[in-house]
Amino acid sequence: MSLYRSVVWFTKGLREDTNGYESASKDFVPHDLEVQVPGIVFLVTGGNSGIGKATALEIAKRDKQLLTLHLVCRDQARAEDARGEIIRESGNQNIFLHIVDLSDPKKIWKFVENFKQEHKLHVLINNAGCMVNKRELTEDGLEKNLLPILWVSVYILMTGLIPVLEKEHDPRVITVSSGGMLVQKLNTDDLQSERTAFDGTMVYAQNKRQQVVLTEWWAQGHPAIHFSSMHPGWADTSGTRCMVGFHARFRDRLRSEAQGADTVLWLALSSAAAAQPSSRFFQDWKPVSTHLPLTRTSSSPAEEETLIEILEQLAQTFK
Repeated sequence: MSLYRSVVWFTKGLREDTNGYESASKDFVPHDLEVQVPGIVFLVTGGNSGIGKATALEIAKRDKQLLTLHLVCRDQARAEDARGEIIRESGNQNIFLHIVDLSDPKKIWKFVENFKQEHKLHVLINNAGCMVNKRELTEDGLEKNLLPILWVSVYILMTGLIPVLEKEHDPRVITVSSGGMLVQKLNTDDLQSERTAFDGTMVYAQNKRQQVVLTEWWAQGHPAIHFSSMHPGWADTSGTRCMVGFHARFRDRLRSEAQGADTVLWLALSSAAAAQPSSRFFQDWKPVSTHLPLTRTSSSPAEEETLIEILEQLAQTFK
């Protein structure tokens, strides 16, 4: 990452803390979220903590007896605790858990096949992810950062669930990305960090760039579905806590999890969001650029096609 990219990103980020949220929220239209969603089925990955849990709780508060919320989580105990808390605070009993290890592609395929046979789906929120500070491999020999963020929780889920979404009215897919992706150009030469020194923060940021590219690609191929990705701002989540020095320096300025989830809710619920063109990248209820000025992070169609080909090959290997 160049020094210029770092400086531009950091300067921009300083305006995206909790004070930045409070300033941006003055332009929000509260009516956008004063909606009822009877009969709508939501699925949130990573819904037992952080932005995913904050999103799930706010969704559950709408139409308590009429909407359905599915949470895809890895840890049984934490998932059950989160479900209980969401039920108590929302009064909504229609909260269903699916315990799936999103680092295991075979289990993801099995979940998708079962889910599409048994359930409808209107809104998919791709939130699950992880950051590791050293290179670790799964039992399948794949780098851990790659799996839960990129092609397991996003690519395989989308491959299996797009047909389910396309059956419904006003289907939506929201992917929780990160402003960290703004410092990264799409790189398909070393997806598993085998040939370069491992930097967990930069690998995470690269994966988030790939998510945005995938969102744009799916939007082109599936116009019946509204696709969007978003940046939650500098929020106090498990991801930022993994960046120990950054978190220690800025923790008093970080957005809350609820503030980080606010744009996810707007994209999932509001008619104003659905009126925006599909494939856009959002922050604080507004579409924003996926690139910083003069940073040369744009990718070519050939590079994006290479990414898709690699992901498809990997996904089919484990089907």
